[in-house]
Amino acid sequence: MIAEAANPLLNPWRYQPHPEVWLLVSFLIGAYIYAIKVIGPQAGVGEKVVSRKNILAFVTAMALLWIVTDWPIHDISEEYLYSVHMFQHMILSYFVPPLALLATPEWLFRAVIGEGKAYRFVQRLSKPIVAGVLFNGVVMVTHIPGLVNRSAENGPLHYSLHVLLVFTALCMWTPVCGPAKELHISYAGKTIYLFLMSVVPTVPAAWLTFAEGSVYKHYDIPIRVWGLTVQTDQQLAGAIMKTGGSMYLWTIVIFIFFKRLAKGFYKDQSYLPEEEDALTFSEVEKAFSQSKPPQE
Repeated sequence: MIAEAANPLLNPWRYQPHPEVWLLVSFLIGAYIYAIKVIGPQAGVGEKVVSRKNILAFVTAMALLWIVTDWPIHDISEEYLYSVHMFQHMILSYFVPPLALLATPEWLFRAVIGEGKAYRFVQRLSKPIVAGVLFNGVVMVTHIPGLVNRSAENGPLHYSLHVLLVFTALCMWTPVCGPAKELHISYAGKTIYLFLMSVVPTVPAAWLTFAEGSVYKHYDIPIRVWGLTVQTDQQLAGAIMKTGGSMYLWTIVIFIFFKRLAKGFYKDQSYLPEEEDALTFSEVEKAFSQSKPPQE
């Protein structure tokens, strides 16, 4: 306690304000409210500008964005534990982007993007192969030791990598749950696509899990949060990336399969005849009135 009082840097739980995060979240909330209160009615959307699903997705996305980019998660992830850094990246790439897309009604997407060059740019980047390569390329690059060590000590570079990660994640998720339906791939394609998205990150995850010694020198410091050693921290980071990310994506794949692809499967395989809807009395009466009497 005396050492922490003499040098506050020895206390990993010291409070550090992040006004840039508050400003970003406030701006996004203000812009969303302005869009649904002003732009929507002017665009002739009608009374149902946004759905309850849109609002719930937006609130959840903003809450997660604020939690993982503010104190204490941001500070622990940037200065002490790489496993927390990995958890932060997981939220920023696997949770916030799809929620942001689900929060965006189609009319808002078209009002912002339009139908010109911006739309064609989004269309190209959201093609499954392009989006998948971009996203996984960023995931691989952001695990290079030299870049991780440098970004942890350089604020602008650190935030730039976060922006790049979120942007490519938005591209990756657009074919799955974007507001523009014409950019979606088929349900079968979504299951294959998401499964492949879970495969590539296992490479750096396995590397972290089985690495001997310290991979990232920035996190090899005497102050150990929760008593985690450097190697345990790295192994936990690999487990979060491999197991956590894969289980999350596979859960979505299973949901899509049973919700969409397997819908009506047992009905199609049944030997029983399909049940026909029973006629009502009014329909029978109408049919008799329209029929001609038999000729004698």
